[in-house]
Amino acid sequence: MTNVASKSLSSYLVESTKSYPDRIAVVSSDGDEYSYNDLNKLAINVSQFLASNSVNPGDRVGILLQKSTASLAAMFGTLYARAAYVPVDCKSPVSRAAYIFDDCEVKVIFVEKDLSNSLSDQLVALGRDDVVLVEIESTDSTGSLLSEIRESPSAVGEEYPIVPSAKADDLAYILYTSGSTGLPKGVPLTHRNACAFVDWCNSLLKPTAEDRFSSHAPFHFDLSILDVYTCIRSGSALILIGEHLSKEPAKLARYIETQRITIWYSAPSILTMMNQTTELGSLNYSSLRLILFAGEVFPVKHLRKLMLAIPDADYFNLYGPTETNVCTYEHVPRDFASSTEGSLPIGHVCEHLEALVVDRSGHPVPQAEEGELVIYGDNVMAGYWNLPDQTENAFISVNEKKYYRTGDVVVEDDNGKYRYLGRRDRMVKKRGYRIELGEIEAKLSLHPDILETAVIAIIDDDGVRIHAHFSPRNGVKISAIKLKVFSSEYLPVYMIPDTFSSHGDLPKTSTDKIDYQSLNRLHEATACPN
Repeated sequence: MTNVASKSLSSYLVESTKSYPDRIAVVSSDGDEYSYNDLNKLAINVSQFLASNSVNPGDRVGILLQKSTASLAAMFGTLYARAAYVPVDCKSPVSRAAYIFDDCEVKVIFVEKDLSNSLSDQLVALGRDDVVLVEIESTDSTGSLLSEIRESPSAVGEEYPIVPSAKADDLAYILYTSGSTGLPKGVPLTHRNACAFVDWCNSLLKPTAEDRFSSHAPFHFDLSILDVYTCIRSGSALILIGEHLSKEPAKLARYIETQRITIWYSAPSILTMMNQTTELGSLNYSSLRLILFAGEVFPVKHLRKLMLAIPDADYFNLYGPTETNVCTYEHVPRDFASSTEGSLPIGHVCEHLEALVVDRSGHPVPQAEEGELVIYGDNVMAGYWNLPDQTENAFISVNEKKYYRTGDVVVEDDNGKYRYLGRRDRMVKKRGYRIELGEIEAKLSLHPDILETAVIAIIDDDGVRIHAHFSPRNGVKISAIKLKVFSSEYLPVYMIPDTFSSHGDLPKTSTDKIDYQSLNRLHEATACPN
C-alpha cells in the first residue's frame, strides 16, 4: 500500500491555478469557458461568504443545484472554507433533501431559486429555521452566484490569496445513498479518503493538462469524484454535461466529438444508449483515448458492440461502492470484443488498497471459492453519518485491520482477478445509482390503499427494472400511473418502480415472511393497468 495522501482536494485547485492560471478549467453546458483563475476566484468568494455566515471548519454546507460552474464553485468554496459539502439531487423530492440537510445539520444551503420556498417550509417543519438559504437562478451563469454573495470581500487584486489548508482527516463531503431502513444514509469522506483515490486515478490514467474530461455524473453521485478532482489535479479541462443533454443520447454522442473529449466516464447504460441511437463509428472520436465505466454490470453484448464501434480507445471497468469509491479495476483487453469470454471481471484490487474474500463468519476463503468482498485502505470511509449500529455492521476486523463489507459476492480466479456474482442483501444498482429495495417498500407502504408491498429487481441484458408487488386494502384497484405519481412524492426518479403488480395476498414462507423467491418467478406477471 502507498503512503497516505498528503494533499487536500482544495489544494488541487490551488496548485493548478498557480501552474495554469489561464488554461480552461471548466466548459459549461452552455459552452461558456472559465479559466483556472476564474474558478479559483469564484471559490474564494464563496469561502469568504461562508465565513461571514459563521461556517467554521468541519461544518456542513448543502448544495441543491443543477450541475453548473456555479455549483462547482460552491463545492470548491466550501472546501476552501475547510467545511464539507453535501450535494443533493435537485430533482428528488424536496422532503428528501430537507431530511438530508437536517440529518447532517447544514448551516448554509445553495439552492435553486424555484426550490427555495418549498425547501424552507420543509426545514421549518423539521425545526430548522436557522439555515441560511442562498438562492441561485436556474442557469449555468455564475452571475447569480456572485450577486448572492456580493457582500463578501473581493478577491480582485490578490492573484493567489492564501487558502487555509485542510487537514487529511477533515471531512470533505457527505454523499447520501439509498438506505434499507427507508431513509437515505450519509457516507462521509475525508480528504484522506478522497485524495488517496484521486492520486491512484492519476497514476492509472496519467492525465495531462491537455486532457478534456467528461463530467457526466451529477455531483451527488460518487462517479463525479473521479472526473472532477482528477481533472482539476492535472490542470485539465472539465466539460460539464447538463441533465438535458444526458437525456438525448444521440446529441450526447455528437457532443463528445465536438468537445474533443479525451477521457469519458459514466455508467454503462449511458454508453449503451448512445451506441443504440447513433452510428458511433461514423463520428470522429480520434481524441477519445479512455472510456471508463462503473456503477453497474456492463452486459457483454453491449460492451463488445461499443468496442467495435470505438476500437482505438482504452476501456476500464471500475468497481466499488460509495463507501470505498473504486476499489477494483479491469483494463479491458483489446481483443475482448472478438473473444468468447462470457463475462467481464471486476479485476484486481487497486494497488493502494487490500481486499479479502470472506465467508459469512468473516473468515477468509481459499482462492476460487465464492464469498463476500471486503476492502481495507485509505479510500474507505470511517463510518456512516450518525448511524453507529449500521457502521458496526458494515465492518469486520481481520488481522487487526478494519475491512469494509461491500455486500458483493465474488470469486477470485486463477489470475488474481475478482468476478462479481451477486449480492447478499437487497441492494441493486440501476444506471449507476444504488437502490435499496427496502426503501422503496417503506415509501410505497405509506399509500393509504396499500396493505403490503414487496419490491424486486429484474436483471437482464437490457439492464435493471424495478418491479413492485403489492396487496391493496379491501381489493381497491390502483393504477400504475397513480402509484408512480405517489412514489415521486417520496423517491428520486431513479428509484420509482418501472412496473407494478397487484395481488390479493403476497406469497409467504413457512415463517410468514414475504417469499421473494416466488415473486422472482412471478416477475412476468401482468403489470397494473395505466
